[in-house]
Amino acid sequence: MANVAAPTQLHNKTIALLIAHPDDEAMFFAPTVLALSRKETGNRVKILCLSSGDAEGLGETRKKELVKSGLLLGLKSESDVMVIDNPALFPDSMTTHWDTDEISSLLRTTFMTSQSSSGSPKPTIDVLITFDPKGISSHPNHISLFHGARAFISSLTQPGSGADRAVSLYTLTTVGMARKYAGVFDRLFTPLLVRGGMGSHGHVMPSSLVFMHGLGQGGWRTAREAMTAAHVSQMRWFRYGWITLSRYMFINTLELEEVK
Repeated sequence: MANVAAPTQLHNKTIALLIAHPDDEAMFFAPTVLALSRKETGNRVKILCLSSGDAEGLGETRKKELVKSGLLLGLKSESDVMVIDNPALFPDSMTTHWDTDEISSLLRTTFMTSQSSSGSPKPTIDVLITFDPKGISSHPNHISLFHGARAFISSLTQPGSGADRAVSLYTLTTVGMARKYAGVFDRLFTPLLVRGGMGSHGHVMPSSLVFMHGLGQGGWRTAREAMTAAHVSQMRWFRYGWITLSRYMFINTLELEEVK
């Protein structure tokens, strides 16, 4: 089963993946990272994780696991993985929503230069990718990233922001339970349900991105390895079920957010 990617891809971009916990990149975004980090795309992919996943006291271990996973998925350097370890602001919690303004401020600090040659702050990324407002699993930390990312992107478009260019925001589409656990078979439905074309208002970025891969190396097998060989501390029996049955191990659909 061959690896397949959308006909319109991102090329020669600096791309940041915003996640909440170490292993989000493998459990949810592996097809995206594998596709966008391929050498022929000319992209530079970075991961920013807003917690160390220290709910069980394994924060330091999980940081190292995230770096290993990122490199397996195609990141170029350990320095392309950034972990924020501030449980006071961003606790690893199934019941806590993180503050939108704090996330937006952190993104500005991380991905904006203080000043460009034109005298205006300059984004250091072209594209930001994160969860959609349903967060795939309804996890409040995931949902918080969507709102924080939108606030950051919106701040760049406001009069007086000083930013010399925009950043495109793509979010990972949440699907219903039946499709979520259809595994590789969701490849039959995804092409029929994705809108095509370019973004509205003259936006030059594609309105949707679809990344699908097969079972071999560089596809599902590599995504599986990012979990089983890298995130060893997180491997419980139910993780194997997710790895085998979740469509997010095989397919990612990303939608361009129109932010004003």
